[in-house]
Amino acid sequence: MPARQIHLVRHGEVFNPDEVLYGRLPNFGLSELGHRFAKAAADDLIARKRPVVALYTSPLQRARESGQPISQGFELAPMIEDRIIEPTNAFEGRRMRGPGGALRDPRMWRFLWNPWRPAWGEPFRSISTRMLAAMNDAYDRADDGDVVMVSHQLPIWMAHRTIVGERLPHDPRKRRCALSSITSFERRDGRFVEVGYTDPAAALAARATDVGAV
Repeated sequence: MPARQIHLVRHGEVFNPDEVLYGRLPNFGLSELGHRFAKAAADDLIARKRPVVALYTSPLQRARESGQPISQGFELAPMIEDRIIEPTNAFEGRRMRGPGGALRDPRMWRFLWNPWRPAWGEPFRSISTRMLAAMNDAYDRADDGDVVMVSHQLPIWMAHRTIVGERLPHDPRKRRCALSSITSFERRDGRFVEVGYTDPAAALAARATDVGAV
């Protein structure tokens, strides 16, 4: 039998003292606070007392580390799923604002001409397509239980907007996808339906820095 529900979990806060857009850059792991974020997500999932039978994470360090408490809580070996990775981003390693920021660098302006594509990275439709493909495959491979996938803000938001029937171009400031949040889906009559969103680490958010991607 296929899965019962699939839960998209965003990673926790990243150690990023220079506040750069880290995108797919290596060596950006969770901060001390970020590990608490990740545990809050794991505790939320455990408290639901649902039969989680599979765990997938993006290959990036912050997602793998965020999956660790879920792996321990459900005694599951995490599997790497390349299709739920952060999108490419021309601003990786740069700050957007302030001295030396990308917005003040004329060489970077060519990446800003079309925010609806977006011109600075992977097209929204491409992100949506790979996310839904990964979700469907994981759902079909599961054996009558829930699936957890630890990913990133924009991929999760693209999956959400596709599933609820909203246009993919959007205002990044209005994404409902907090650090270590959980967006849950079921498949009914051959299509995904969103069944819940929780923010288990909301109490920690005031202390967090969240500037890793656009």
